[in-house]
Amino acid sequence: MKLPEIKRLAQSHSLDELKAAENAFYDEATPAIEVHGDDEGEKLTHILAAQDIVTNMQKGMSLPEAVRAYSQRVRNSIS
Repeated sequence: MKLPEIKRLAQSHSLDELKAAENAFYDEATPAIEVHGDDEGEKLTHILAAQDIVTNMQKGMSLPEAVRAYSQRVRNSIS
């Protein structure tokens, strides 16, 4: 998981674009947007994280707040 890529996706793409990219991965197709990552799993993780961040931003959070909330949830899930 690379936060710079997640931030880039969240800032550059709408929730609909991110969901379409997610569906493309599930359909084993190439997404319409460029997603960086070491493998397909990491790319999908970046898309899902960006969706979460965009959703929180739509609810009124700033980008740094949304990234922090996502990172906190990830840390809590693995501890």
